[in-house]
Amino acid sequence: MPSVFDCSDREQMLTGMRQARQAIARGDVIVMPTDTVYGVAADAFTPAAVQKLLETKGRGRTQPPPVLVGSVDALHALVESVPEEVTQLVERFWPGALTIVLPAQPSLTWDLGDTQGTVAVRQPDHPLALELLAETGPLAVSSANLTGRAAAVDASSAVQMLGDTVAAYLDDGPVSIGVASTIIDATSLTTARGERAVRVLREGAISRAALREVLGDLLEDDPDEDSSR
Repeated sequence: MPSVFDCSDREQMLTGMRQARQAIARGDVIVMPTDTVYGVAADAFTPAAVQKLLETKGRGRTQPPPVLVGSVDALHALVESVPEEVTQLVERFWPGALTIVLPAQPSLTWDLGDTQGTVAVRQPDHPLALELLAETGPLAVSSANLTGRAAAVDASSAVQMLGDTVAAYLDDGPVSIGVASTIIDATSLTTARGERAVRVLREGAISRAALREVLGDLLEDDPDEDSSR
């Protein structure tokens, strides 16, 4: 039977958090709540753990997981540089449902998959997730589902799909948003050459309109605008 901890019960929550930390430390994967969907998580700096995460989902190295962080300081530690426009996005949308792709800090010794030298980073807006991240450091986290299936918005859905492949499930009830984060590629903002533009890789909980309020013309044209030309 999978180990599921009801985090609405303080005693179970404390036990579950302890077991989750221990599982991550030994290279296993856990399921944790975030503000968007439930996520399957592993130590971002243990390549075997990241591989186990990918295998749990039935996913290959060509689909590397994002990294969740507990603070903006952690973002600065993981990426090569943070452009001013990204700082503005972080101030507006973090903690929250925006995942930002930037060039990874080249000195880091990790292996998230075929990232082409980048990393996708997000700070979730969920107290339990933030508490765990404060204790473990950055975690590789992908939606808690089998590839091709809908992302789990509650722990029971994750258990049905992932079962005993996960060491511990932290059940904090249905998530508040239930829609995956928006992912943007901001790598071009870090280079002096070429066009500076932010691309939306996945539309999610943060709308293009909200992004445009911060980025203005730096945000790529909306698809409907392209098709009308």
